[in-house]
Amino acid sequence: MDRRKILLSGLLVGFLGVLLVYFGNPANMGVCVACFIRDIAGGLGLHRAEPVQYIRPEISGFILGAFLTALLTGEFRARGGSSPLVRFFIGMAIMIGALTFLGCPLRMVLRLAAGDLNALVGLVGFVFGIFIGVQFLKKDFSLGRSHRLPAANGFAMPAFALVLLILVVTAPAFIFFSESGPAASRAPVVISLAAGLLIGFAVQRTRLCQVGCFRDLILIKDPHLLYGTAGIFAAALIMNLTFGYFKLGFVDQPVAHTDGLWNFIGLAVVGLGATLLGGCPLRQLVLSGEGDTDAAFTVFGLLAGAAVSHNFGLAASANGVTAAGQIGVLIAAAFLLVVGFAFTKSEITVRQKGGATHEHTD
Repeated sequence: MDRRKILLSGLLVGFLGVLLVYFGNPANMGVCVACFIRDIAGGLGLHRAEPVQYIRPEISGFILGAFLTALLTGEFRARGGSSPLVRFFIGMAIMIGALTFLGCPLRMVLRLAAGDLNALVGLVGFVFGIFIGVQFLKKDFSLGRSHRLPAANGFAMPAFALVLLILVVTAPAFIFFSESGPAASRAPVVISLAAGLLIGFAVQRTRLCQVGCFRDLILIKDPHLLYGTAGIFAAALIMNLTFGYFKLGFVDQPVAHTDGLWNFIGLAVVGLGATLLGGCPLRQLVLSGEGDTDAAFTVFGLLAGAAVSHNFGLAASANGVTAAGQIGVLIAAAFLLVVGFAFTKSEITVRQKGGATHEHTD
């Protein structure tokens, strides 16, 4: 039954991911957490890249859908305190990696289902990054335990999601809206919000996670979560074939580049970072809706990473990855490796004066 539920959840996400394209979202980008948060950063004026400025209602939907579901099922619980600042910077690193590839793990699956073979290269990198992360997990990597917090802390992220909705609906003068480029392609607000709420509900109930499916398969040989990713791919593939969106190949794919090395490295960074966090970007949004303030720090890290990527020319484009972007994603990878080693418990032999040897755990 659990496998059936997660498969149905994946089918729903894949179906909605292509349906949103039909209603106006960019091609092969019906749902992309990284791209949508990047657009929100632009809409709020945190960067001035004119083609990618719009407060995507889907992001608010993910958070609010998870929030309402958690409230109704008694799973809402305010908690935090598990290295929130480190999580913030990991979120930044993940966004730099995602904007090198031009998409989050969810968009990777949707791109594959539309025939974009560049995403296949990204998938290999993604799994490689997860594999590296699993090696840290095997050595007891941990960012520390979270603790219960006053309930008001858990309501902060849903409140932020509501504010974003108000801003996109009222469109005050200080909010930016792209008139061309990917962010100018958008489904109606009501449809975008409805899809986001449904996805937030589905992911909250099933714990669907693109990182978790490969992590669990590598770490404990459990394919349970993989059914969700398979469902996303299957539904999106059928929808793309139905609407005529499927195009097999590497070249001329929507909002994508053909630089295989950097597609690999970009999603390897995402895979490693998300493994250290314990969940993919979509899962972090859902957790933040459930009251997890550590996940909320990660989401704001993603937002900051999007601003940094565009303000400093790190983000890739259809023309490929800039020199600054190549340096940026390598720095992000190095940072994640440092975090992996710094938060891994290891037995270190310390020789004290007099030749006595003691072992202690870092």
